[in-house]
Amino acid sequence: MEISFTLKLLLSFLLPLVSALKFDIQAHPGHESASKERCVRNFVAKDQLVVVTATVSGNRGDGQTLNMHIKDAVGNDYARPRDVAGEARYAFTSHADSAFDVCFENILQATYRSSGPAERSIELDIDIGADAKDWSAIQAGEKLKPVEAELRRISENAKEVVDEMEFLRGREMKLRDTNESTNERVKWFAIGTMGMLVALGVWQVVYLRAYFRSKHLI
Repeated sequence: MEISFTLKLLLSFLLPLVSALKFDIQAHPGHESASKERCVRNFVAKDQLVVVTATVSGNRGDGQTLNMHIKDAVGNDYARPRDVAGEARYAFTSHADSAFDVCFENILQATYRSSGPAERSIELDIDIGADAKDWSAIQAGEKLKPVEAELRRISENAKEVVDEMEFLRGREMKLRDTNESTNERVKWFAIGTMGMLVALGVWQVVYLRAYFRSKHLI
């Protein structure tokens, strides 16, 4: 069954253009230090599937030790692999609505003998939610047609977009309530301050009039 032109056009708008992040990380001597880590941050909702795929150049035992650390902003550790080389894939389900970091650190060992720069090249790909699922396996396991599997993937992507919009709407409502509450407090504080100034001015006038009268000045 061929996909119609309209469906192709729809897919061209709905399918995101995903490319892996590529960067180099230099090795540093000595013990591990958080200040030497290079981290990539992303946001994930609670109970979402996340698949982190890292393709690292070099080999184990070449005098460099590349360590990874996958963690979120609320203190959850999802993976801490050591001496990563080649392709490594790690999947986890998020425990909270939070930002999470994929951090790398390259440690130079005493056995490094190459005259070239001590660095590793990393190609990082992070898939979240529907994009993290193995749709080929789902299609084969549930005996779905290619179009059915694609439409199901698009449906899950659309649901994630709707959930994200609901989350943002809830955040906007909380921020609006906070803003209105702050404005209300500032208004009453200003009114109270003006009342105190007026009362102080009236008291000063009354006090001065009484003082001048006691001195027979008026």
